Amino acid sequence: MDSRPSKDAYYLDIAREVSRRGTCLRRRYGAVIVKDDQIVSTGYAGAPRGVANCVDLGVCLRQEMDVPPGQRYELCRSVHAEMNAVIHASRAQTLGAALYLAGVEVADGLPTEHPEPCLLCRRVILNAGIARVVVQPRGSDIISLDPRDWIEEENQAARQGLAAPVELSAAEPVHGRRGGSS
Repeated sequence: MDSRPSKDAYYLDIAREVSRRGTCLRRRYGAVIVKDDQIVSTGYAGAPRGVANCVDLGVCLRQEMDVPPGQRYELCRSVHAEMNAVIHASRAQTLGAALYLAGVEVADGLPTEHPEPCLLCRRVILNAGIARVVVQPRGSDIISLDPRDWIEEENQAARQGLAAPVELSAAEPVHGRRGGSS
């Protein structure tokens, strides 16, 4: 008999299931916000309500233009999973909550290599008051990210005159490392 999964594994499995609703042709991401051991919201990467999505159109503009993962999000039709999960919850529900994030590569069905929030999603997570982000990089153990660390990274970048932390604005930003959620 299989052992009972940890709570983190359980909620990440739910996030993976939520990702199946995603409409991105590159990657499918799912997010689950949990507070006091209760799911308060879910979200997946997909076009805004009423807007044609890439799956239905059969084309990804960023892919056609060879835009590297993690760059030129203004060309993407999707709202990221993390953002959608936050949009569907109140601040009272997100304050002190955990966000579970899982991604799957559409091409091969494998988990994304580095499933971490992009710069914009990090900022949304910070404003929502989410206390921890739980991910599982491909082939690795589950890890918990502390959004408070992002505040110092942002402030350090600002002191250096940068718009964003270097690792997020380089050729391979966080979404590039994770493969991006769109």
